[in-house]
Amino acid sequence: QVQLVESGGGLVQTGGSLRLSCVASGLTFSSYVMGWFRQAPGKERQFVAAITWNGGRTLYADSVKGRFTMSRDDAKSTVSLQMNSLKPEDTAVYYCAADRGWTAVPRTSGNEYDYWGQGTQVTVSS
Repeated sequence: QVQLVESGGGLVQTGGSLRLSCVASGLTFSSYVMGWFRQAPGKERQFVAAITWNGGRTLYADSVKGRFTMSRDDAKSTVSLQMNSLKPEDTAVYYCAADRGWTAVPRTSGNEYDYWGQGTQVTVSS
């Protein structure tokens, strides 16, 4: 059974930092494109970042480019999202997702992802 478990969310002030982690089990982690998405109350799910199966390419939403960094550690079946210079508009539930498609460019549509974690809340106070 595939499981994705996020951690690292919390409450932080504007300008602060958080590091999210997602540990995967039940799948051949190194074969999956991994992504981060977020959903704020009353809003649609939004792509945040994704990384290819070999870590060769990382893609970011324009809204987080230059502030967020995604990485993966295949030995630990883990992806991380380092979030710096946080803003109130970053407040959302953040989800980790796995895409088994062999794509050279990470996909940004959540519909393409096969497995999802339960989410972790990130709240940025102004």
